[in-house]
Amino acid sequence: MESFDPSELPELLKLYYRRLFPYAQYYRWLNYGGVVKNYFQHREFSFTLKDDIYIRYQSFNNQSELEKEMQKMNPYKIDIGAVYSHKPNQHNTVKLGAFQAQEKELVFDIDMTDYDDVRRCCSSADICSKCWTLMTMAIRIIDRALKEDFGFKHRLWVYSGRRGVHCWVCDESVRKLSSAVRSGIVEYLSVVKGGQDVKKKVHLNEKIHPFVRKSINIIKKYFEEYALVDQNILENKESWDKVLALVPETIHDELQREFQKSHSSLQRWEQLKKISSKSGTWLECEIMLQYCFPRLDINVSKGINHLLKSPFSVHPKTGRISVPIDLQKVDQFDPFTVPTISSICHELDVIPTNEKEKGEGEAESDSKPRTRNYKKTSLAPYVKVFEQFLENLDKSRKGELLKKSDLQRDF
Repeated sequence: MESFDPSELPELLKLYYRRLFPYAQYYRWLNYGGVVKNYFQHREFSFTLKDDIYIRYQSFNNQSELEKEMQKMNPYKIDIGAVYSHKPNQHNTVKLGAFQAQEKELVFDIDMTDYDDVRRCCSSADICSKCWTLMTMAIRIIDRALKEDFGFKHRLWVYSGRRGVHCWVCDESVRKLSSAVRSGIVEYLSVVKGGQDVKKKVHLNEKIHPFVRKSINIIKKYFEEYALVDQNILENKESWDKVLALVPETIHDELQREFQKSHSSLQRWEQLKKISSKSGTWLECEIMLQYCFPRLDINVSKGINHLLKSPFSVHPKTGRISVPIDLQKVDQFDPFTVPTISSICHELDVIPTNEKEKGEGEAESDSKPRTRNYKKTSLAPYVKVFEQFLENLDKSRKGELLKKSDLQRDF
């Protein structure tokens, strides 16, 4: 894959926004079928330009306006905000207090840095295949709950481009939820609690909630390979003392003795299971949850006016595109094979000249073909995942409209 050089970003972004960004699909998503008047026009976009110049309250009347502005500004980062009561770019002309955030997708932000106390391979912004399993488990756990416990249908999972994942829940009813309800949903989905000073962050009582039980079942599928082999969390005294800090004092010394006699994380985990089962606690599950359960940024989810990085934005440090994740292939998703802006721009150069000229000639007369160049690059399969998500949104919307017209006919 073409290596990414941040100094080339300004030139690469020009090419990306001119010939590769999937504008038609992007507009189709945020316009939501044009069912609600001015829905797209009242949406806030925020652009971060070179040297961290930050422009909030951008808004556009249509796809063409959005395209022109993005190609003029070439933003280093795009964030999406709420749908407001008025056009965000006119917010200064609205009388004080009248400009209000009214709707937004329910969003979740899961960042690998929040797991630094429990991963041994990397820290801060770094990730590797050994810790990426945390994101795989997070997607599986949160997505199952959103779908089965809450009945949310339209969930778009997106790789952030560096060290995390985002989820956009786009059902019509969800976009209307109040901040209080959003907080309640995040609270339901939170199990690991307490800041850096709190050692034991998971406490289970006798009756385990079905959500927690189902989450443990998902973690169990990954735990041995992830925690005991890849992370080797009981490898030596320094690492197992962190685990023993979570166990009741009554069995602490016995475990310490047994751990010293054992030769691997796998053996030590078996000892822990055996000894903790005698004490009648949920210790095994509490440790699994503390080491593997998703850690959500509550503030991102509860605020309606909170901005979140847009799908298909480019990460300025890694050059990776923020791409949708196929829920059918979560276990196969590899952040290190996600295309960089360098690689897809290079792939454009490889397109035979006659095809390229044809594409560019058409673009003058019609805005659609200019977005088709991505089909010739490794961005194509990710746009396809996005299109499948949009298909399902469209079907659902048509179903709702049919239902409404049938009800009206009944009257």
